[in-house]
Amino acid sequence: MNLLPVKKAILSVTDKSGLADFGAFLVDNGCELVSTGGTKKMLADAGLPVTSVSDITDFPEILGGRVKTLHPHIHGGILADKDDPSHMETLREFGIEPFDLICVNLYNFADAVAKGLDLKAAVEQIDIGGPTMLRATAKNFHSICVVPDPKYYPVVRKEIEEKGGISLEFRKEMAALTFKLVSEYDAMITEYLSNNDA
Repeated sequence: MNLLPVKKAILSVTDKSGLADFGAFLVDNGCELVSTGGTKKMLADAGLPVTSVSDITDFPEILGGRVKTLHPHIHGGILADKDDPSHMETLREFGIEPFDLICVNLYNFADAVAKGLDLKAAVEQIDIGGPTMLRATAKNFHSICVVPDPKYYPVVRKEIEEKGGISLEFRKEMAALTFKLVSEYDAMITEYLSNNDA
């Protein structure tokens, strides 16, 4: 797929700068928003229509928020190859709708470390669902676009405004940037755990 129309997106972010404007732009361009927790609240408070991830999964967030997006109705919609008829048939069989854009940025683990939190508290700031969605979306860049940082919102907007969708070239570029970002995040956690006693 070369040009990707954006009709359904997940927004789930720690850094909420520019989020309401970006969400409003997506809605104005015919995109359905799906979100979690504080991100969903911010979008709703801005007057935007937004669906809870729990409504998609038909399962509540559990374990204090540790498990919310780790579900086939989320990852099936992220990982489906839209050019593969068998993938699309599987989505139809299980009532899963594909996503077109995943906008996720990660828990600020560096900030947790800087605050001098003890090991148990710091570990709670290790993001699991976020990197999983980022990696899944980046892997499937032929069918979906990953947006890992607010600084890319203007470029995504420009793509949609000028082309009516997001180009394959841009999606591939964002995928490479995302794998780099997740690698750096994991390296930071590796260093922290290696240098702190249990």
